[in-house]
Amino acid sequence: MAAKKAAKKPNVSGETLTKYYREMLLIRRFEEKAGQLYGMGLIGGFCHLYIGQEAVVVGLEAAAEEGDKRITSYRDHGHMLACGMEANGVMAELTGREGGYSKGKGGSMHMFSKEKHFYGGHGIVGAQVPLGAGLAFADKYKGNGRVTFTYFGDGAANQGQVYETFNMAALWDLPVIFVIENNQYAMGTSQKRSTSSPDIYTRGAAFGIPGETVDGMDVLAVKEAGDKAVMHCRSGKGPYILEVKTYRYRGHSMSDPAKYRTREEVQRVREERDPIERVREMLLTGKHASEDDLKAIDKEIKAIVNESAEFAKTSPEPALEELWTDIYADAHPAAEV
Repeated sequence: MAAKKAAKKPNVSGETLTKYYREMLLIRRFEEKAGQLYGMGLIGGFCHLYIGQEAVVVGLEAAAEEGDKRITSYRDHGHMLACGMEANGVMAELTGREGGYSKGKGGSMHMFSKEKHFYGGHGIVGAQVPLGAGLAFADKYKGNGRVTFTYFGDGAANQGQVYETFNMAALWDLPVIFVIENNQYAMGTSQKRSTSSPDIYTRGAAFGIPGETVDGMDVLAVKEAGDKAVMHCRSGKGPYILEVKTYRYRGHSMSDPAKYRTREEVQRVREERDPIERVREMLLTGKHASEDDLKAIDKEIKAIVNESAEFAKTSPEPALEELWTDIYADAHPAAEV
């Protein structure tokens, strides 16, 4: 699980550290609440939690600018919250309610926000990668200077369409950052057993795509690597690959008992590398915040999450007529175009 460490820690203000802490804590508390609601039978279907991986999206969103796009797989709640989507709407969608981002019809794996340029979690492994390149192609065509963050996991990195996309993105110099969220396990198979190369980002070399590996449990290291990748893409140099080595504490989905790894392994990562605890320690040792300050933040975050759960429970289920909406796009007759 070794990953490159940042050569030196950036000089980050207490205000910025507090912002990262708050955003990561929101994701964690939200996911814990989602797990509870799933256990109560209020969330149906599949539900993949992001606990442990919070530093990845928080660090990369800190490197993004207004108008940049993001697209990911089914482990997507953290990405939604990090890009500014409201907890109420996300939780309502998880519970299949009308107040959700996809009107209760998408569930955990399929919700979108045009306003926040979030183009979905996607349930088919690796399918979002060519879609992400397509979003970047549109921006390249428009010449608007925007970048697309295309997230996928270490398991999806073995899918053929990923490499077809690498080839096209390199040929067309697309402004896309391929973010490999390497959480060490492709469903239940460790990376060592499923992937022939120790580092996955190096596979981009065959297409002339540069990249690097970064410690995904360190939000500052992720932000620094994200800035570098964004600068590369915005300057017209084409795609970039970031392999962010992180770790998920829960099973692949809520139905996964995770017997393919030991409890000791998970506990060791929690104790030694937890991304939120790392920032918490920096805030305290740097005297940017007191224990009481951090308790107040935790209380505030819990209130937001509890409110989202109540909103989801009280939001009505979608009407039956919603089965027929959003199926086809309106199109003008050819004569009027």
